[in-house]
Amino acid sequence: MKLRSLLFVPGDRPERMAKALGLGADALILDLEDSVAAAAKPDARRAVADFVSENATANLWVRINPLDGGEWEKDLDAVVGARPHGFVLPKAEGGASVDALAERLTAMGNATARILPIATETPAAMFQLGSYAGAKRLAGITWGAEDLPAAIGAVTSREADGSFTPPYQLARSLTLFGAAAAGVAPIETVYPDFRDADGLAAYAGRARRDGFTGMMAIHPAQVPVINAAFTPSEAEVAHARAVVDAFAANPGAGALSLDGKMIDRPHLVQAERILAAAGESPAI
Repeated sequence: MKLRSLLFVPGDRPERMAKALGLGADALILDLEDSVAAAAKPDARRAVADFVSENATANLWVRINPLDGGEWEKDLDAVVGARPHGFVLPKAEGGASVDALAERLTAMGNATARILPIATETPAAMFQLGSYAGAKRLAGITWGAEDLPAAIGAVTSREADGSFTPPYQLARSLTLFGAAAAGVAPIETVYPDFRDADGLAAYAGRARRDGFTGMMAIHPAQVPVINAAFTPSEAEVAHARAVVDAFAANPGAGALSLDGKMIDRPHLVQAERILAAAGESPAI
């Protein structure tokens, strides 16, 4: 399942949902949380349920409301029967919160929907980023840099140049390592300035460099930039094939020479990941 780009669409804007299907995003996140005012949530739930039912083959996810209130149960009552591919869980606080949602889904007769937690939105969540391994239905882990500053009384999460301040660099890093420890996809948070394509390309490029495999988007214009950033280049794929072929020809070797440079097993692991991201499945 590719999750390079995950595009948010407000749940109370069904006309945007229909347009978003053709924009090339790997997944759509139909939002019932922050982008929908309280008074509009009942209509939004109906619109999301109808849209998911009418587009059964699309990779559609629903961001429900947090588990610490009552709105999430209304969200599930409205949309579980439509069978979205998965649910995005805001303000998640570790693997236990994912398991709690999974158990509720099972009790409601849904045994297949995956869960993507937003794992850094509360202070307590920061101490749970190593607890996701083994959580039921876990599809990946993503993070956010907006709710946490508000929760702790910070003025902002960003420097004047848009880079994250140290506390939120930590949140990002722990998300990356927490996902790796759990064996699932690490998903980079949004880039808020949707008019800045160059800034987005640099931001997404750094995310892929650091180990993230995909990224959330808040505007359709961001989707092609994100997809390009998380798609291996032809040169990367060619080199990865050469690494895999070298080890296939020397199955007992721990280290080899390729193009005048030493390669060892970590290079092979990285090469296999690159080929998988490019849609190939190498076997040694």
